[in-house]
Amino acid sequence: MKVNIVGGSNSVFNQFMAEIRDEVIQKDPMRFRRNLQRLGEIFAYEISKKMDYQTTDVKTPLGVAKVETMVQHPVLATILRAGLPLQQGLHNIFDHAENAFISAYRKYDEKGEFHIEFEYLASPSLNAKDVILSDPMLASGASMEIGYQALLKKGTPKHVHLVVVIASAQGVEYIKKHITADNVTLWIGAVDPDMTSMSYIVPGLGDAGDLAFGAKIDSH
Repeated sequence: MKVNIVGGSNSVFNQFMAEIRDEVIQKDPMRFRRNLQRLGEIFAYEISKKMDYQTTDVKTPLGVAKVETMVQHPVLATILRAGLPLQQGLHNIFDHAENAFISAYRKYDEKGEFHIEFEYLASPSLNAKDVILSDPMLASGASMEIGYQALLKKGTPKHVHLVVVIASAQGVEYIKKHITADNVTLWIGAVDPDMTSMSYIVPGLGDAGDLAFGAKIDSH
């Protein structure tokens, strides 16, 4: 698996990263969602360089221009609910894309420990298509692995791009160990060193779903 860290070089990408981490700016949910969209748009631009292209004749008012255009648009998949703004940013660029949605959540037991529960998948056929699976946070890595395995039930993709804004170092190693296919690329905004006992990334940014859409009542 190839791993690309988009925030590893200086660009406006890191300005948006700084804002989604900032506990003061986070108090504006609309700003938080928009910054996730902006990050998604930049991820989409970088991923678009890996797509297949063909020469297309485009008629202008003054003649015909030969332009390299994508052979096929990707399928955009995300894990509800935190992934929605990030997926929207990807969709702003890949505006002809098909979409897939995965429902997965943390199910807690009486000891306060949890596992990832998969509930629902809505997806088109993925056979021979590029797929972009996005989720803002890659903590333990379990949600991303479950989402990836669920998508494979809908066909055999040509290539799968996994997109996360912030990953823990442990999560990256987990994904590299559990998703070993050659046709998978992991795209990351930044890698943070630690996780709490409840699998929240440190320094991270908190709960992306709550920051984007408001606090929820936990199921435990």
